[in-house]
Amino acid sequence: MRRAVALAGATALAVMGAGAWLPGESAAAASSPLHSPSPSPSPDLSRYYSQKIDWGACEGDGAGLLVADSDATTVPEDKNIQCGKITVPLDYAHPKRDTIKLAMVRIKSSGKPRGSLLLNFGGPGGAGVSGLLNAQKEFEYLGKGYDVVSFDPRGVGESSPVSCGNDAGADDPEVKGGSDDAGAMLDQMRKIAEACKKESGPVLPYVGTVNVSRDLDVMRQVLGDKKLNYLGFSYGTRLGSVYAAQFPKNVGRMVLDGVDTLTEDVAEQALVSAEGRQTALDNFTTWCTDNAGCVLGTDSRAAREHMSELIKGLDSYPLQSSDGGEFTGQDVVDILGQALYSRQSWPALSQALGALLADGDPRALLRMGGSLAQQTPANGLAEVLGRTPVRTPGRAPEDVPADNMAAALMAVNCADDPDRPSEKNVEKEVTKLQKEFESTSDIFGKSMLMPVLFCFGRPAGTDYIREDVRDVKSPEFLLVGTRGDPATPYRWTEETAKRLGSAAVVLDNKGDGHTGYAGSKCVREKVDGFLLYGEMPANGSSCGVEEEE
Repeated sequence: MRRAVALAGATALAVMGAGAWLPGESAAAASSPLHSPSPSPSPDLSRYYSQKIDWGACEGDGAGLLVADSDATTVPEDKNIQCGKITVPLDYAHPKRDTIKLAMVRIKSSGKPRGSLLLNFGGPGGAGVSGLLNAQKEFEYLGKGYDVVSFDPRGVGESSPVSCGNDAGADDPEVKGGSDDAGAMLDQMRKIAEACKKESGPVLPYVGTVNVSRDLDVMRQVLGDKKLNYLGFSYGTRLGSVYAAQFPKNVGRMVLDGVDTLTEDVAEQALVSAEGRQTALDNFTTWCTDNAGCVLGTDSRAAREHMSELIKGLDSYPLQSSDGGEFTGQDVVDILGQALYSRQSWPALSQALGALLADGDPRALLRMGGSLAQQTPANGLAEVLGRTPVRTPGRAPEDVPADNMAAALMAVNCADDPDRPSEKNVEKEVTKLQKEFESTSDIFGKSMLMPVLFCFGRPAGTDYIREDVRDVKSPEFLLVGTRGDPATPYRWTEETAKRLGSAAVVLDNKGDGHTGYAGSKCVREKVDGFLLYGEMPANGSSCGVEEEE
């Protein structure tokens, strides 16, 4: 059935929020700009640490995405919300050479501020400026004691965004759904790597968490804070861990929610993600079939089988758009992967699937996918994920490539990982991994295998995170792990805490969902209590499952 649809270009690339590479040979290329683990004492960085931020209205600095009430179309100007940019060196080893500017946003404290609280919403690839503007209300209580600040990391959003261009092949069948021909997939990965290098410009070799952590310390000083007060979600926990290792004496009150792994290879991470998404889909089908009028029927097992058949059928016989585009089963998989992160999205997902099943009309699913893709990825803020951002007249953001989020995710994950197996080893492993992934999830397995290959053709990244981020000598900081987290399993919290040493204090959230701050009143109270008043929970204390309101 022919339907007029617009396919999202790079959605298939953003299939995993934290990645590394296949286990295998490590190639810590000493010439890489990513391989200096901590700031060298020789380069003079004083010009960066002594600069001033020219705060002003947020016109053109990422404020184009704001949350409005359901009956509103604009958001009034708020003088307490300010945007600005700071300058940092492109290469910290050579700070007198090229520079880049990083976009920042500040919501001034409603009380007597004790300094700034910096936020990172995850990804990697999540834009912090629009992310905070979309989530203002979620941080109002913290705003009584802090200027709440966020930023677009280098390569992201308004901060020299990376891109792989419109013709990188993200929608090629070999990429979206995998292929039985490992050589064909690797050829496509090479093409994508070359396209990213061409389109991204000079910033691409200098993205990655090690350099973003250095940027974070410049922000701390420029904001006038002796210590970094920080709240990081998902990938933001990796950034916080690296900062604690690089700048242990500068750590203030730090919370890491939805704790990322620092050691596991990409194959294991992708399997965890496939398994987590399959569990979330099973929970969705159970919820749906327990409600009258569910488009999937009344039997949850039959509903799961029906969903699998739907995706396989669309992969074999895609819907055709009037402009020649196709809507495949892997497009459904992409949208499911986004929608299942938040329980609040389930009713809309059910309705959109109903339109597809009843009329062969994918437009509601595509609208839903487009809306979710604009939100900050992997931030765990369930309240944010269900909202539709609106454009505010007179506050158009600068031009950011449509594929920036996906391109940045790949670039950062590859920059953070040192392993680059040979082509022969990759081809040997792919066949075995394909079977393992598809046995884990016949729906998500194919797409979750692809991040395993995305670093192929790129320079080796740093081995600093995997080898040296351990036993940090900073003040105590809080790690929040959620038992039912589909993206960052609780065991990663335990493993990372053990790796980071006695400074890491664990809060065990026994609820569900990705991260705990948004979904658990108990977690929110304990995190706010520590950040505002220094009330650190006892190591190993917990928050119980809470009833839905």
